[in-house]
Amino acid sequence: MAIKLTPSHPAEALILARTSQAVCERATRLRLMIFDVDGVLTDGTLLYGEHGESIKAFHALDGFGIRMLQESGILVSFITGRDSPIVARRAADLGISDVQQGVRDKSQALTVLAQRHGLDMEHIGFMGDDVIDLHAMQRVGFAASVPEAPPYVAQAAHWISSRPAGTGAARECCDLILAAQGRLGGFIAGRPRAPLTVGSPQ
Repeated sequence: MAIKLTPSHPAEALILARTSQAVCERATRLRLMIFDVDGVLTDGTLLYGEHGESIKAFHALDGFGIRMLQESGILVSFITGRDSPIVARRAADLGISDVQQGVRDKSQALTVLAQRHGLDMEHIGFMGDDVIDLHAMQRVGFAASVPEAPPYVAQAAHWISSRPAGTGAARECCDLILAAQGRLGGFIAGRPRAPLTVGSPQ
């Protein structure tokens, strides 16, 4: 049975009008959203100094979108194939404690997270951009990607951002999730709805 989506704000209506009903329905079910880092939260550029990686550039739009998800009761996790203290610092700034770095088998990491939080795959989303993300993307209820992803990764995504990686792509994803769950309008109006409890119905 199709889920009836009722936008609570014109901004939600605008986002939902640009997104297929099937994708919106997937987004309504999410209780955990997982993001890859390089090539999703960053533009994928790796800058090295003489002592190794020295800089990653993150976008403030993405950070605020992630905070809105958290304030709505949606869990957020980072799973990345690289290992960097910069990622740990960014996660700490955003209040994200569930960060897995240096992960080659992201599908297994996904299984661990699902079990930890008692969630079925339909309640989990994953945003990735490369072959290392592919198996995890194929398992979750909502798979997102970016325009720069290889075609064989993009075809596994239910939704692809219009913004490039590292320039608000993750924020666009967060806004879609919040709009589908009728929560974005509350933030815009300054009256956020009470947060979800993981495992609770919408």
